[in-house]
Amino acid sequence: MTAPRLPILSLLETRVLGVLCEKQHTVPDTYPLSLNAMVAGCNQKTSRHPVIEVSEAEVLSAIDSLKGPALIVETSGGRVTRYAHNMERGLRLPSQSIALLTALMLRGPQTSGELRTNSERLHRFADISAVEGFLQELAERPEGAMVVELPRQPGARENRWAHLLSGAPAVEETPVAAPSMAASTANVTVGEIAALKANVARLEAEVDALKGLVGKLCAELGVAG
Repeated sequence: MTAPRLPILSLLETRVLGVLCEKQHTVPDTYPLSLNAMVAGCNQKTSRHPVIEVSEAEVLSAIDSLKGPALIVETSGGRVTRYAHNMERGLRLPSQSIALLTALMLRGPQTSGELRTNSERLHRFADISAVEGFLQELAERPEGAMVVELPRQPGARENRWAHLLSGAPAVEETPVAAPSMAASTANVTVGEIAALKANVARLEAEVDALKGLVGKLCAELGVAG
């Protein structure tokens, strides 16, 4: 039986899933998570890209949306409602693949080496080859690819991977190229001109001061200036 095709998820929905998968391993004593813990995890400033700021209402709406494809389950009992992810069963994926998807959902596109490091608390891969093996499986799923290898960026040594749970990733703008020799020369010239102007202003002030001093001396000596 194949896994059902998923709807395109929003950034917040992938963030919610990523937070649940992460906290299951990093803070197991408080998992499943309360709504407050979910909001804190989504708004976390470290180990997140992009950093976002969302409200309880927005997170609750995302949770409700994810209940439809059975990616989140609500646990009963206790005074506070808690939530758990259902990624492995809902997507029919092994824990290794879930760990890689979690790292991509929380931190954005990464190289195989970065993924191995950033997913270590969720699953410890033996080497980068193991990471790449699971990435290839995710990219070649008969039901539809879940990751894609991005074109190599200028100056980069390795390709990065991105998840496809939110559709095709937007191509990031190429970093601004280093200024050309002509631009560098122009910048130096502007700096030199500014320095010259400052020197001229300083010299003019000194000349005015000397003129005043000479005039004062001439007046005291009764000599025409």
